[in-house]
Amino acid sequence: MTSRQPSSQTPPVQTENASRRPDAEVVDICRDLITHDTTNYGAGESKGERECAERVAEYLAEVGISSELIETEPRRSTLVAHWEPEGTDSSVPPLLIHCHTDVVPAVAGDWSVDPFAAEVKDDMLWGRGAVDMKDFDAMLLSVVRSRVRERRAPRRPIRMVFFADEEAGGELGSHTLARTRPELFNDCTDAISEVGGFSLTVREDLRLYLVQTAEKGLVWLKLIAEGRAGHGSMRNHENAITELAGALHRIGTHRWPDRLHPAQKAFLAEVEDAFGIEVDNDDVEQTLERLGSISRMIGATMHNTVNPTMIEGGYKANVIPGRAEAQLDGRFIPGFEQELIDTVRELAGPTIQVETTVRRRAVETEFAGGLVDAMQWSLSQEDPHAKAVPYLLSAGTDAKGFEGMDINCFGFAPLRLPPELDFTALFHGVDERVPLESLEFGARVLDHFLDRV
Repeated sequence: MTSRQPSSQTPPVQTENASRRPDAEVVDICRDLITHDTTNYGAGESKGERECAERVAEYLAEVGISSELIETEPRRSTLVAHWEPEGTDSSVPPLLIHCHTDVVPAVAGDWSVDPFAAEVKDDMLWGRGAVDMKDFDAMLLSVVRSRVRERRAPRRPIRMVFFADEEAGGELGSHTLARTRPELFNDCTDAISEVGGFSLTVREDLRLYLVQTAEKGLVWLKLIAEGRAGHGSMRNHENAITELAGALHRIGTHRWPDRLHPAQKAFLAEVEDAFGIEVDNDDVEQTLERLGSISRMIGATMHNTVNPTMIEGGYKANVIPGRAEAQLDGRFIPGFEQELIDTVRELAGPTIQVETTVRRRAVETEFAGGLVDAMQWSLSQEDPHAKAVPYLLSAGTDAKGFEGMDINCFGFAPLRLPPELDFTALFHGVDERVPLESLEFGARVLDHFLDRV
């Protein structure tokens, strides 16, 4: 690992006479960060993370906050900053606020705008990373810069981390740093990050804000079928592709039993109460149609899921190969990892080898305590009709990197969203965008949160 000094080639968006409101810079900063192409292609291939981390360092340095850039591999840069100004209660453990700077690939031809031009139209900011997660990166920077200028200390010390490599599982970011630099996190007891705090409008006088208190675990599996190679014109009852295809069909069409996590039960109870409906666990998506597109995400958290995602086998049309392989993406409810693996092995059958290639833990914490109270209070300052509710995330975040550390991890990147916006489809989607008002709302809520947490 190496520590590098921040670049000063690009001036900050605002220098003199910058507004001191917490939401004043959030749109400009988010636009700036989106123009840094930080595409993570996976398999160790990425670009732009170092330049973006240096840009974040400049934003912090301008208001007197020093930071450290740590590289797990050349140009795979994570930024860490300690913020504990005069007036902070240093007897309280630091709050970890972690973000990531990398984004998934965007095929420009599929978009209606340049995915890295950070265009503003229809009162929205368009671009790769607008919701995942340069919006929260910008909120944090805008709020911190404002508070420094106003000499308003947070209630407790803040540990800011902008990770590299989250979009490829975090091995070159959160996971490696947690193993090799545990002192950066060991004194933190609470953390907030992405994919939580966004609104679901029930009616004008009630909006549910979904706080992520748990996330499914991840296990990637490789299926290997070995048979007898031969000529494509001959009969062959030991065809590796045929064996593999049968296994994939059984796994891909398997109906997994419901395994309701406490966060899921709590969320469904809130939905039933708010909408006056009874949730049918056997047909969640249809029952929750009134929730809009979010029903897809909720349906994926009712049970384990396993999806075939890659297949490889053969090298010529008239040759039966002796080996074929496939990759599976498995996501398990906390506590049900072994059930998933055992079921896949059973469905695959005795002739198929099953290997685990990647394993990431499930994350869960209790929806209670001072941090949750602070979330509800801060949301209410900007939306008197807000109600914070817990939910289980079907995907994963950098929180998985803190395995073995006693850190309560929450998803809380607050956004008040238009009811008609298909928000969940924007994650990794074409024409990713975020409403300008939502960005500004989030910055103000985060500002309140730092007073109370």
